Amino acid sequence: MKYQFAVYAALLIASACSRNNGNELPVYTVDGARSTIEWKGSAPDHFHTGSFSVSGEMQGDSNGHIRKGTFNIPIASIQNFDLPNEVKPQLLDHLKSPDFFNMAVHPNARFVIHAVTPAEKPTPAATHIIEGDFTMLGNTRAIRFPAKITSQHNSIVAKASFSIDRLLWGMTSYNDPEKELYIRPEVEIKLNIQATKK
Repeated sequence: MKYQFAVYAALLIASACSRNNGNELPVYTVDGARSTIEWKGSAPDHFHTGSFSVSGEMQGDSNGHIRKGTFNIPIASIQNFDLPNEVKPQLLDHLKSPDFFNMAVHPNARFVIHAVTPAEKPTPAATHIIEGDFTMLGNTRAIRFPAKITSQHNSIVAKASFSIDRLLWGMTSYNDPEKELYIRPEVEIKLNIQATKK
């Protein structure tokens, strides 16, 4: 009788574990080789463009929709697209300096998704609204932006275009329009995040 009870209990535990595993929410890992965060910074008479690499994870629901996520952006990965190779290092070193990202003190930026909701008026370029906290230079502020999110098989792709005001995170160098070098506060961002299911 004790043996039968032990077997029955073991079967119940195994059944419960099986059900719990089946109900686990899917996790998607960012594919660093195919994901980028592009940037564009502008002065009145010129601009520069480039990118950062990104890593992280997103958690989905049973329908393949994103619920939350965490992303790490290493400042050392910054790239420039528009300058000749021989002068790119000058710009990139300046961007890593205390004038801008202060990489020695703040080597990473971070974005944490808190909510993803369907857009009230979806378009081909914006199916959802993403809300979360963006941390840069040690400062964290809430941001929200429209994004196109698609899921297929075991992958999720999120694309978005929006702007942030660098002054809000304390990146305040060259912000006087009366000075010789003035850089506009708005930085244009383009996200291309591709993630695969674990």
